[in-house]
Amino acid sequence: MKSKFDFNDVYEVVKLIPKGRITSYGAIAAYLGLKSGARMVGWAMNSVHEFKKVPAHRVLNRNGLLTGKMHFQTPTRMQELLEKEGLIIKNDQVQHFEKVFWDPSIELL
Repeated sequence: MKSKFDFNDVYEVVKLIPKGRITSYGAIAAYLGLKSGARMVGWAMNSVHEFKKVPAHRVLNRNGLLTGKMHFQTPTRMQELLEKEGLIIKNDQVQHFEKVFWDPSIELL
């Protein structure tokens, strides 16, 4: 865990999120030792679209809302990618959030 914030650290964690699972900006921030750094993780995710190998669609807010959808090619692209992985989305929110949530602080021990 580092105290200095680096977008690449965020991207490395996001690359580890399994298909069909999601995490939150805050969970990534906590894993990286940035307890109140969810906003910084959001900034990193807003800049990630130049990196094709980072599954940015798997990072949501703490309530499972698709808050980053406006940063994709189309407003529906984030939802389409999640649904392709088997997730159910209603009103821009992942259903069964707790069941599909991937916490890097637990999963990457």
